[in-house]
Amino acid sequence: VQLQASGGGLVQAGASLRLSCSTSGGTFRGYAVGWFRQAPGKEREFVAAVSRTAGATWYTDSVKGRFTMSSDSAKTTFYLQMNSLKPEDTAVYYCAADRSLLTPLHYDGAQYDYWGQGTQVTVSS
Repeated sequence: VQLQASGGGLVQAGASLRLSCSTSGGTFRGYAVGWFRQAPGKEREFVAAVSRTAGATWYTDSVKGRFTMSSDSAKTTFYLQMNSLKPEDTAVYYCAADRSLLTPLHYDGAQYDYWGQGTQVTVSS
């Protein structure tokens, strides 16, 4: 399974971006999907995830109320809508997927088997 993340760019603080994550497998049905980010000099951190059944969605505290995960009805593409962007949101954003993710471990990148190549998001002040 290969993932493709796209949609990054350079924006000013307060702007919005929508990231997309698609899969070579055609659909994400049965997969948990997560977004992670890594800023220069920092460790990768969890941003958001949706469970395998899409019954639950989680966000890290710093993006709650600003970022929203969604997907198309066929679950071929997952999106991360990012509003009210801040300079501290600057990072490379990665999407990840896994078929057997345990719900309590949705924040742990090591639990995801499949990763996209990352897309750069830069927010200027």
